[in-house]
Amino acid sequence: MTLKQDRMDQILKKEISRILQFELKNPKLGFVTVTDVECTRDMSQAKVYVSFLGKQERNDAGMRVLRSSKGFIRSTLAKNIKARKMPDLIFVQDTSLDNGRRIENIISNLPKESAQDTEEASQTSEKPEAEDQAETAEQE
Repeated sequence: MTLKQDRMDQILKKEISRILQFELKNPKLGFVTVTDVECTRDMSQAKVYVSFLGKQERNDAGMRVLRSSKGFIRSTLAKNIKARKMPDLIFVQDTSLDNGRRIENIISNLPKESAQDTEEASQTSEKPEAEDQAETAEQE
């Protein structure tokens, strides 16, 4: 990515977050967070990754609200940002937080190693005494 794309991504992320929080008045939207924005090279499209707080039914309703409000959000962006071309917004539900939570649950449910197993593993990884003596002789 170029510096221009990175800068545009960050500006769009900040402005879209502000619009969703303060200007879009739809109770079905709920609590939404813009997690990332990725513009294409030619700035014709921008993928807006969003995450919602709540159950899946509420997430689906929030995505429908965002898709139906896409025109309003884009026109408000065009008024607030000086850009030659305002990209078309594509809203995508970000599931990385759910995936991370699922992985943490799997890891926490793994059986814990006993202290004895840990000690045995550390003893097998130690160097034999002959190798240690050879290394000290070489250093002297």
